[in-house]
Amino acid sequence: MIGNNKNHEQGKISTASMPDIIFMLLIFFMVSTVFREFRGLPVKIPSTVNAMKIEGKRNIAYCYIDINNRISVDDKLMTTKEVTSIMYLKRTSNPRIIVSMKIDENCKNEIVDKVQRSLQEADARRIVYATNTK
Repeated sequence: MIGNNKNHEQGKISTASMPDIIFMLLIFFMVSTVFREFRGLPVKIPSTVNAMKIEGKRNIAYCYIDINNRISVDDKLMTTKEVTSIMYLKRTSNPRIIVSMKIDENCKNEIVDKVQRSLQEADARRIVYATNTK
């Protein structure tokens, strides 16, 4: 009675090539993934002859002010009051944070003054102003 054999093995799937497939998928996703680069608001920053470059971008929070008086901190539009709360949180979580101001050269000084006052209220005292070098 050949048909009643209960010890008959089922077909098994070979897993010998599994590491190769996983490795190829890992390489594919590493090569095809594109990280979104920080853009901010479109601003035309002024030029200067004497400028120092900040090494490393780890402890920098970017604050943009465009010609239409819009304020953006780390790619989010906000008001001057929101700047105070966001920068206070950033400063308390990282006391070494530097605020990089990228201000349009045709921007009104009134809005820049408001943002600077908001930064003072947040106790963010390490501020740099971005410029282009000639």
